[in-house]
Amino acid sequence: MPQLNPLDWGPQLVWLVLTFGILYLLMLWVALPRIGSVIEKRAAHISGDLATAEKFRRETEEAIAAYEQALAEAKQSAHTIVEEGRARLKAETDAERAKLDKELAVKSAEAEARIAKAKAAAMTEVNAVATDVAADIVKQLIGTAPPKGDLEKAVIAARKA
Repeated sequence: MPQLNPLDWGPQLVWLVLTFGILYLLMLWVALPRIGSVIEKRAAHISGDLATAEKFRRETEEAIAAYEQALAEAKQSAHTIVEEGRARLKAETDAERAKLDKELAVKSAEAEARIAKAKAAAMTEVNAVATDVAADIVKQLIGTAPPKGDLEKAVIAARKA
């Protein structure tokens, strides 16, 4: 094997140094700058992506805050509308109830007047019927009918008692 021959070690060392030197210089001037630029571009791209992501995160948080604000305002507005509607309906209901109460009071007064008139008419008829019945009873008991005026006075006195 020629690598193990001690006489060939000198030229082998020269070629070794020369080869590694050229590879080192190629790496230093060509490969490493390209790799470095790729790494720098990648780092810049990553930091740009992180900045964009942070910007989008802030915009999202702002949008969420605006949404929550709008939702709270909408809820408050809806609550106000409901309360106004409830108050309006209560006022309308109260007005309608007052109107119906007045109508019922008028109808009740009319009915009471009719009842009082019917009662008075019935009482007049009761007096006449009671007078006739009393006349018939007295006639059957004693055989003669008393005068009508006396019977009417007796019926009126009995009713008052």
